Amino acid sequence: MHETTLLLIEAGALLLGMSLLGRLAAVIGVSPIPGYLLLGLAFGDGGLIPFDASAEFFQVGSEIGVILLLALLGLEYTADELFGSLKSARTAGIVDALLNAVPGAALALLLGWGPVAAVALAGVTWVSSSGVIAKLLRDLGRLSNRETPAILAILVIEDLAMAFYLPVLSALVIGVSLWQGAVSVAIAVAVVSGILFVALRFGWLVSKLFPADQYEPLLLGVLGLTMLVSGLAAEVNVSAAVGAFLVGIALSGRVAENAGQVLTPLRDLFAAIFFVFFGLTTDASELVSMLLPALALALVTILTKLATGVYAARKAGVGTLGQWRAGFSLAPRGEFSIVIAGLAVGAGVAPQLAPLATAYVLITIIAGTFLARVPDAAWFRDAVRRRRLAKTG
Repeated sequence: MHETTLLLIEAGALLLGMSLLGRLAAVIGVSPIPGYLLLGLAFGDGGLIPFDASAEFFQVGSEIGVILLLALLGLEYTADELFGSLKSARTAGIVDALLNAVPGAALALLLGWGPVAAVALAGVTWVSSSGVIAKLLRDLGRLSNRETPAILAILVIEDLAMAFYLPVLSALVIGVSLWQGAVSVAIAVAVVSGILFVALRFGWLVSKLFPADQYEPLLLGVLGLTMLVSGLAAEVNVSAAVGAFLVGIALSGRVAENAGQVLTPLRDLFAAIFFVFFGLTTDASELVSMLLPALALALVTILTKLATGVYAARKAGVGTLGQWRAGFSLAPRGEFSIVIAGLAVGAGVAPQLAPLATAYVLITIIAGTFLARVPDAAWFRDAVRRRRLAKTG
């Protein structure tokens, strides 16, 4: 069978399966993310029927999905709101790093993998998944909630911190000189600073590049700028998601409003592809050996992320239920965790790190998807209300 024909058959079958799972999730009243992940696992390496021809298509689609998720999140906020959230969340960012990096580093040392693997696993457990959390916030209708700016501030701080972390980790795993590592970090910081400066000071000028009421050129222009900035950011070891988020922040007024409308269908398509691709690239047969360590690590770091979110939301003056929503929403890890593990394993550092990180990410995504809904449950609200009354009474 011709390769293009096989690609169409595989992609079509997966998209149809995603549609059915999405409809089932809507009927049950849960997020479709776990279904997408399991669909990818079923047809990935070690699955029922490995789909190989469509792997490259889904890889590109998944990268576009993360970019669009973060770009449309950025459209929801102004540059002033972002800057204010980042300033207020500085302490929460430090707490986040300490609470969530230490468990990963400790486990790597306990397993005897060495200090370089400890640095890598610290990154795996530290950084939450911007892509997963962006979709959760949208699916649960929380984009306008009071705790959402605190959640986004943590995510942006983490993604910006990756501009420092990834070059340093690269230098450690491949053994480059301290000078080469410092140059990589300096370039990354300069790029982030430049994008932030343009977004904060000249966002109005960026908006004027696009016709607000002409949907086709608006769609092409905003999508093109988002992908361009994301690609340039990724080229210098800065998160492509950060670049996309800041493009969204830079746009304002009717341009931002209409851009959100025309990009929403594309975001929905490619965001779903992102989660399926994650499952496709996971070898289900390798997960069993690391399942117990991954479960233990997930349990600890879901609790530490809960503490991080509660602290950040409380600092922002959010109520008790909002604090719980923020904490549970930060539980999923994802794209960065896999990139970090792949970087370490590719350089010959602790091969077991790959199945551990994959099992860990899958557990946190699936658990986080359900935990994020807990604060909205009637029994949970009643428990919080009774506790508040007990304290005041």
